[in-house]
Amino acid sequence: MGFWVFAGGLAVLTVALLLRALLRGRAAAVEADVAGIALYREQLAAVAKDAEAGRIDAGEAERLELEIKRRLLEADRAAQGASGTGRAPRELSLGAAVIVAVVVLAGTGGLYWVLGAPGYGDAPIAARIAAAEEYRQTRMRQADAVARFEQNLPDVPDPDISEEFKGLMAQLRTAVAERPDDLQGHVLLVRNEAAMGNFGAAAKAQEAVLRIKAEDAGAQDYLLLAQLWITEAGGYVSPEAEAALAQALRRESENVEARYYWGLMRAQTGRPDLAFNVWRRVMDELPPDAPWAADLPTQIAAAARAAGVEYTPPAPSSTGVRGPSAEDMAAAQDMSPEERQAFIRSMVDGLAEELATDGGTPEKWAQLVRALGVLGEVERQAEIVAEAREVFDGSPEAIALIEAAAGGSQ
Repeated sequence: MGFWVFAGGLAVLTVALLLRALLRGRAAAVEADVAGIALYREQLAAVAKDAEAGRIDAGEAERLELEIKRRLLEADRAAQGASGTGRAPRELSLGAAVIVAVVVLAGTGGLYWVLGAPGYGDAPIAARIAAAEEYRQTRMRQADAVARFEQNLPDVPDPDISEEFKGLMAQLRTAVAERPDDLQGHVLLVRNEAAMGNFGAAAKAQEAVLRIKAEDAGAQDYLLLAQLWITEAGGYVSPEAEAALAQALRRESENVEARYYWGLMRAQTGRPDLAFNVWRRVMDELPPDAPWAADLPTQIAAAARAAGVEYTPPAPSSTGVRGPSAEDMAAAQDMSPEERQAFIRSMVDGLAEELATDGGTPEKWAQLVRALGVLGEVERQAEIVAEAREVFDGSPEAIALIEAAAGGSQ
């Protein structure tokens, strides 16, 4: 209510100021004419006084009096005309003020109704970020998310599994239970439980895999655990899945799949801006065989809209590598010098255009740098390496990869 009172008061004040300006315009002109009449009368009195005192002769005094009287009559006529025709302009001014009032009040109210959020309190960016972080810290845990997801599942028939396979799975479960430190047994159990749709059981087996591997566990091991939990919860990234993803990214910061799911977690916890930043890099190296690859363009577009960013996902063809691959470079070695030069030149131009317009992964930059070295364009190669250092500032692994490509091509 306070907002509407304040906004309405501003609108009324604006209308009042406009009305005052409209109505005073005509009155100011009349007042100016009246002031002119008084001035001319003072001038007549001054001329008569000077003639009587002998400061000007009679002829000059008569000429001045005639000129002043002429101006006096014109000013009086203008004042009479303004007062005689003042009603119509005043009514027009009042009409214009009413129209302005309607436009201001209805227009501002209508715009706020369409573009604003009537009924909601203030939501400054700092408060929204704090609320998103609080939700992230207190959101639903894995067990509760799975229970909620399973409640909403439609009734579906059990998968058609042969009795023989069921018997083998029973034997595998028994063997793993009897040998809790059997790494290979747990790996097999993870794979087969997941194939049967028992994602919760597969996740428990994967936790055992991580326990057995200990410090030897890699990014893919933690990523698999996160994927199992996310699938079990119907696509929800729980705090447990987030922790597993964090471990995967700690071991391999450029892991594409882990970064995708990290962006999904950010989108689900009220930070579409961070989700967009993560997914934009993922789009540059989108694996076409990933189960989520087809959904990412829609997801990143939605995140961009929510974050207030203008963004159009690139066409699928733009995510591929247009530059020379290792096989291309090897094939070029068998060509004549002229053919090889022309071949590499065409590939280099394509890759350079892609990096300039869409950006790319460190691997693509390394390909370009390596190809420039083959062409002998040392100066341009140095420029590309310098540019890559700025693009990948904060990622020493990427910079090292690109610099290594420059050194290996010389």
